[in-house]
Amino acid sequence: MMRRLTIVYDGDCPFCASYVTLLRLRERHEVELIDARRDRARAEAYGLDLNEGMIADLDGEVHHGARAMALLSRLSRGPRLLGSEAVAARVYPWLRGGRALALRLMGRKPL
Repeated sequence: MMRRLTIVYDGDCPFCASYVTLLRLRERHEVELIDARRDRARAEAYGLDLNEGMIADLDGEVHHGARAMALLSRLSRGPRLLGSEAVAARVYPWLRGGRALALRLMGRKPL
């Protein structure tokens, strides 16, 4: 039986969208992608700040920000460097800053 994985991300963020499409999660998981800009009600139902990071919900176990990125890296069959929560916690603030800068340069507002 495949596990259910819901990923809530910022569809306007080029980094978020690329990261989500690069992960090969559908091989072993039933994946639902929620673009927080297009389905704000479902995204906000988690009660987490998506400007602080994406959300990964694996069968009701919710991960946010660096923990979400580490979980997705572990679940995918790609490079697992970011699968370590310690590494992800160090890298994620830089990625989040890059996202904020990219959105600003693209003229898009935070969520």
